Amino acid sequence: MTPPEDAVRPGVELADRLARHRTLGAAPRDQLEWLAAHGELRHFPAGAVVRHVHDELDSLWIVLDGQISIRVDRGAGPRKVMEWRAGDVTGLLPYSRARVAPGETRADEAATVLAVSRDTFRELTGACHEVTAILVHTMLDRARHFTSTDLHDEKMLSLGRLSAGLAHELNNPASAVVRSASGLTEALAETEQSARPLALAHLSATDLDVLDRVRDSCLASQANTIRSPIERADREDAIAAWLDRHGADARVAEPLSASAVTLEALDELAATLHGPTLDAALRWLAGGSTARALASEIESAASRIHAIVAAVKGFTYMDEAVPMPVDVGRGLSDTVIMLQNKAKSRSASVTLTVAPDLPAIQGYGGELNQVWLNLVDNALDAVPAGGHVELAVTREGDALVVSVVDNGPGIPDHVRERIFDPFFTTKPFGQGTGLGLDIARRLVRRHDGVIDVDSRPGRTTFRVTLPLQTARPVPQETHQPT
Repeated sequence: MTPPEDAVRPGVELADRLARHRTLGAAPRDQLEWLAAHGELRHFPAGAVVRHVHDELDSLWIVLDGQISIRVDRGAGPRKVMEWRAGDVTGLLPYSRARVAPGETRADEAATVLAVSRDTFRELTGACHEVTAILVHTMLDRARHFTSTDLHDEKMLSLGRLSAGLAHELNNPASAVVRSASGLTEALAETEQSARPLALAHLSATDLDVLDRVRDSCLASQANTIRSPIERADREDAIAAWLDRHGADARVAEPLSASAVTLEALDELAATLHGPTLDAALRWLAGGSTARALASEIESAASRIHAIVAAVKGFTYMDEAVPMPVDVGRGLSDTVIMLQNKAKSRSASVTLTVAPDLPAIQGYGGELNQVWLNLVDNALDAVPAGGHVELAVTREGDALVVSVVDNGPGIPDHVRERIFDPFFTTKPFGQGTGLGLDIARRLVRRHDGVIDVDSRPGRTTFRVTLPLQTARPVPQETHQPT
């Protein structure tokens, strides 16, 4: 219930309430009386929106009763990130750089606050040293909370962006494994059936030598035969015609044409084997070639799945609690794999160059990978269709330098000045939180590093410089461009 007007004037009773305030109650009485004299009581009914997103922050709020909360929408819908009850302080705090509300502030319960205007802050900091110290500590705690929340939200949004791409990347090789395994069963059955009449033909040693040579020529195709569609069609037609001339099963034309077997090798086989024995030998050769090709496809698809899973595991650095040696090149390579589907969707190429003999840095690999993810993801957003992103990591003195270069249109000067500001984004609503670069800078600073940008039309470069600190050698691996 809203008190009558004559009860809202600050006075002795208000100073008494402040003395019982959980956050400010320990301050000297004269400072509490100063707050009571310079503040204004405000009452908010339950459910009222007391600040909209981007409303100006114009005063400190000392919560006397009720509950107030703030909900921030970072692209995935509003989410409560903080709440204040009786005994808390919120709003604008002395020395805070915040100027606007990051989200919608609502009274969850009927609430009463003592509002101290920003115009009095200079006098407040001079007259109320203990209160000022309390408010500064509160500001630091609030900043840590929002930083943690921002990072968590950005990670969740990044996970959402990556999930679709990873699902697609995993689905393709998984489907290939299922498809090839099914075909492999059929190929093995055909090979077994054709092997029976060959066994009953009692082939001589010379016959077996010829058959082995033709089989070896078939298997050579799995490694070093690449043909265009027209060449494959012409080759299949030629082998089909050969089979027709020798009265053999025409169904083996396709698998034999996919191999490296030559018409001369087939002629040699036909000169040795005849009739049903030749037909069985051709079906045995075709079945074996098909089985090995399908096994190779399964191996390739399974290796792709393994590489993606390994990249996800390396990217997340799960259970990371303390700084540890981090291979920056490996992290960049994992990031490229994580964003490969996005690069494909934009027909963009991504290359990674890692200088040899780079030491590790001491840090949090998961946090650094979040930096690389934000920078590379932004670069892919910036490049045109068919564009190019270049990644490189080198050593400069006692630091590692990571550069992310794209050939997009560049960043206008008036935008470049704000790209690291929290919640600033040039992307459409729902496609960007405006936190990616802000968080990247914070994480780089946590590693005592520096991030800067240089941009002109056709070339934008983000540089991250990380001190080596206690460096340790990293086992060298070859990072192939993607």
